[in-house]
Amino acid sequence: MSVEPGWYVDPADPDTRRYWDGEGWIGAPIPVDATPPEGPPPAEPPPAPAPTSPATPASAPGAPAGGPPSPGQPQPGQPYPWQPPQGHGHPQAPPPGWPPGGGPPPGGGPPPGGGPPPGGGPPPGWPPGGWPGRPPEPRPHGLPLAGFGARLIARLIDFAIVFALNAVVNGWFVWRLVEEVTPYWREVFRRAMAGDSSTDGLPQPSEQAGGLQVVILLIATALWLAYEVPTMASGGQTFGKRLVGVKVVPTSANEPLGFGRALRRWNTLGLPTLLWYCCGLGLLLQLVDALSPLFDHPLRQALHDKRAQTVVVQLPRGNRTTNGARTTPDERAAPNDRTPDDRTDPSGDTP
Repeated sequence: MSVEPGWYVDPADPDTRRYWDGEGWIGAPIPVDATPPEGPPPAEPPPAPAPTSPATPASAPGAPAGGPPSPGQPQPGQPYPWQPPQGHGHPQAPPPGWPPGGGPPPGGGPPPGGGPPPGGGPPPGWPPGGWPGRPPEPRPHGLPLAGFGARLIARLIDFAIVFALNAVVNGWFVWRLVEEVTPYWREVFRRAMAGDSSTDGLPQPSEQAGGLQVVILLIATALWLAYEVPTMASGGQTFGKRLVGVKVVPTSANEPLGFGRALRRWNTLGLPTLLWYCCGLGLLLQLVDALSPLFDHPLRQALHDKRAQTVVVQLPRGNRTTNGARTTPDERAAPNDRTPDDRTDPSGDTP
């Protein structure tokens, strides 16, 4: 099983991350907590040609005298294709015709069959067949993914705030609806207690009951939109997410969501509220959306995250700016990127 190209933790150095192009590691490593660039690393400049020497270097084992090694033959000091780096992984079986000790075939020369085993397998140092266990968890923009429990707590806090707003704005309409339907349900309950299952003569709600339900749902949806979309567009956090320490960021770049993306994200979860009137269909759709991160890998995206191309990350604890917003590792590292000369003012005094 070949591993998809991307930035992964280097098995030889867990503190760094390198780019795997599907056949091998390329480019220079970066710290594991740094934000990987989009796509593969830039191509490294070719090495400067070595100065010529009068003395002729000794030929590598298996290479013709006075010339480079044969195709498929490793350079001196490098392991053979089936030999992982020292201390990592398990060796693969050598091709037919090669001795089990890992050296070249008797008499040197290229390997039988025209070269080393084809590429496209797992990174060097891992056993054949893919990654040992699950691949490393993605870290969008250098931050870990938020857990489902933290996301659920943040959503419940936001629901409590929206419910309180509805109690103030929607309270009178809810009271009028209760007054309309109470006689009907009181009579149904009385007949059920008496063992009477007939429906004749039940007091029916007036025509205003249906209109009141529509008004209540419209106001509730509007209040939810007004509470969530502006705050998500500007900072990626509602009040509940800020308390729990999670944030919504785009998958493509570390920047604010913007009103359009925040609205698309909310539409998938919030608009089904209008369908509560249809036998609770909207509530069922919202429940499926809320549970969808449990079954999405590797980014744990809900359906509304997939539509808006966003991901929910966990912010580090105890790192807040003066206005209460949490900072990212890149922002915290920025002041340390200055040189000693940059930290000295023109007068020569160190601030």
